[in-house]
Amino acid sequence: MCHNCVEGPVHSGASRRSFARFLAAGAGLTVLAACTPAAPPVVAPSSSLSLSTSPAVTSESPSPAASPAVESTTAAVEPPAPAPASPSAALPRQFSLTDPASPWLVVNKHRPLAPADYVPADLVQPNVQLAVSGEAALLNSTTAASAEAMFAAAARDGVVMTLASGYRSYVTQVSTYNGYVATRGQADADTASARPGCSEHQTGWAFDIGDGGGVCSFQPCFADQPAAVWAKANGHRFGFVVRYPWMFHPVTGYYYEPWHLRFIGVEAATDMANRGISTVEEYFGVEAAPGYP
Repeated sequence: MCHNCVEGPVHSGASRRSFARFLAAGAGLTVLAACTPAAPPVVAPSSSLSLSTSPAVTSESPSPAASPAVESTTAAVEPPAPAPASPSAALPRQFSLTDPASPWLVVNKHRPLAPADYVPADLVQPNVQLAVSGEAALLNSTTAASAEAMFAAAARDGVVMTLASGYRSYVTQVSTYNGYVATRGQADADTASARPGCSEHQTGWAFDIGDGGGVCSFQPCFADQPAAVWAKANGHRFGFVVRYPWMFHPVTGYYYEPWHLRFIGVEAATDMANRGISTVEEYFGVEAAPGYP
């Protein structure tokens, strides 16, 4: 499947549907509110607690000297250990994880775009072999330049690579997602299409590749095609990672998409490859997003 693509056939593998029904069981959120994480519950202070009712201060309480249990409990309380630094923290240059214009932006089912209708200011059409037209042929300027370098390197190695789906606006994603909901229901739709405002394609930092011949387009078997094999092995040299890797759907929220590449910069992509880290969630130290909140 292509979880948020307009072009190409929709894969309907049984394993993905089954997983989707498990993940999205009971999903009833509306599309425009779908990506908004629920606010944490507010716990009001209890009015029933007071110094006069606290066992620690009653006249019948033993003195501190006669209460080793209390001392032991107090001594055992330690401040929480600081959270470990994310692997990306070791890089000399740091970027925002929430700014849509940042190459390190993390957008997933828990981290919608802000604003939801974000439009990159520098959309351009890269000079690469295209399998689409219109807005789907666009990328932000940084991603476009890196894609041109990567496609050219693949061609020198005898590998044909095409741009199969690039930028997708919020309006287009609304139409696409609602189409899946209408034909499949929301549970299955959430396995095939990102909810509006939660798609990497809207950022200009991501795109899908093809092999020029349509072999296994947007299907798991594309992983064995030369374009996908080459991109997985060499993409980091140009700043790209396979965003939804094999068997990491409990982290990313999507099954393997060997065609979906995401630009995060040469330094970060190379560091991820060298460390053997598979997902941007793990690399940038954010929570897993297997389903919508």
